[in-house]
Amino acid sequence: MRRLSASLVLAALVCACLDVELHAAELKAGDKAPDFSLMGSDGKTYSLKDYAGKQSVVLAWFPKAFTPGCTKECKAFKEQGDAMRKFDVAYFTASCDTAELNQKFAESLSTDYPILSDHDSSVAAAYGVVNEERKVPFRWTFYIGEDGKILYIDKDVKTDSHGTDVAAKLKELGVPAK
Repeated sequence: MRRLSASLVLAALVCACLDVELHAAELKAGDKAPDFSLMGSDGKTYSLKDYAGKQSVVLAWFPKAFTPGCTKECKAFKEQGDAMRKFDVAYFTASCDTAELNQKFAESLSTDYPILSDHDSSVAAAYGVVNEERKVPFRWTFYIGEDGKILYIDKDVKTDSHGTDVAAKLKELGVPAK
């Protein structure tokens, strides 16, 4: 019986440690943003390090190309892009779809910005938008400063007004205008 109790205590300690590690890894404002190097729907590769010291970055994750909510969100980025382009910012939407599917999706919407593909979900996992239980990204948007640190994480994205909402948040965060 003592051996069983000791095993249960050890198991509880391991679970508690794992829980602390998982929560410690959750990104928040002020944290260094995980680097990425992802293929865009325009055939170019985009890396966070390319913007270091030059420009803020908005990375808007969406669950799945060609689905109703994701279509609304990506259309809002295109239709409301003028508001975002007033700021010194590079902005992208991103999913775990293949580069080919995102290219077709971008073409179907005539986007004027790149949709990034994280087909192996490694970057999405680093950002915490996918996990063991959820294989498609949460609809979260990351605002990253020129210094590579996360300025804000929007976990309550409104698909219809996302472009306008991003511009308002950029202003609120003090991202310089062009």
